Amino acid sequence: MDAARFLDLVAGKLAATEVIFQRHLDSDVPFIAEAGSYLAAGGGKRMRPALLLLASRLLGHDGEEEITYAAVVELLHNATLIHDDVIDHADLRRGRRTLNELWGNSKTVLLGDWVYSTAMRLALGHDNVAVIKRLCDATLRMTEGELLTLQRLGSPDLTREQYLDVIDRKTAHLFAAACGIPALIAPAQPAAGVALERYGRALGNCFQLVDDLLDFSGERQELGKPVLADLKEGKLTLPLIAVRDRVSRERWQEVEWVLADREFRRVEAARILALAESAGGLEETVRLARRFAAEAREALAGFPAGPVRDALELAPEFVLSRRS
Repeated sequence: MDAARFLDLVAGKLAATEVIFQRHLDSDVPFIAEAGSYLAAGGGKRMRPALLLLASRLLGHDGEEEITYAAVVELLHNATLIHDDVIDHADLRRGRRTLNELWGNSKTVLLGDWVYSTAMRLALGHDNVAVIKRLCDATLRMTEGELLTLQRLGSPDLTREQYLDVIDRKTAHLFAAACGIPALIAPAQPAAGVALERYGRALGNCFQLVDDLLDFSGERQELGKPVLADLKEGKLTLPLIAVRDRVSRERWQEVEWVLADREFRRVEAARILALAESAGGLEETVRLARRFAAEAREALAGFPAGPVRDALELAPEFVLSRRS
């Protein structure tokens, strides 16, 4: 199976998830209906709902409940993206103008709140307290991660440990929840849940590391945002953290200039890109992403061999091969 086709096994249920996702972005409030339609049309990888559906199939579920939860996870993910774009003053997302760019911060923040509330109301329909608790926990971790990011914004002294803690909270916890929720659907399978949560968490960390790599190597039209956007927002990521102690004070000061100015005024972006590559920052980030990918695959070792496990084992390869 080609890594890019690992979702084929759940294509039908993923399509059903998309219908629910789009339906729950509609409202009789004109702004919500318009902005929700725009949000739904923006597409996306739908990685988290797809992983939830694959994990459900791995555990033998074949009903409507997992489709609902897949839509819930995608709604939660989009709510966080809406708020992230406001916080980051982003003007592009997936190559399209952001909601805050089109409608302003005030309306967009409230829309993010509405999407989150809609997700939780949808989840309540199956009356599974364990699932609601897990979704709330993931949301708490994501919020903590964003607050830690804001607290350290512009700092040139961010450590590897602090960086990894942030990406674990902001990204990996929702991946873990998506993969672990199927084990909470009756009949509950706690041991399987532990393994699937471990798989999702490792995959989520891998995903974010690759995302941060793409900020250094992707093209604007593929990423839908400018290269080195994170650095211009005051965010230090591993490709640069890894080289801080390997380069001269003069070269590192160029990074500090961008963090302080929030633009490439005193140094060209090409010099920062060259620094991350020549000093081994990109290589180290790739190496760690591969380590997380291997950890994700290892977490599946206790499940029976077959097409579904094969698909889940291919997901890390798909993530590592991402170009957008």
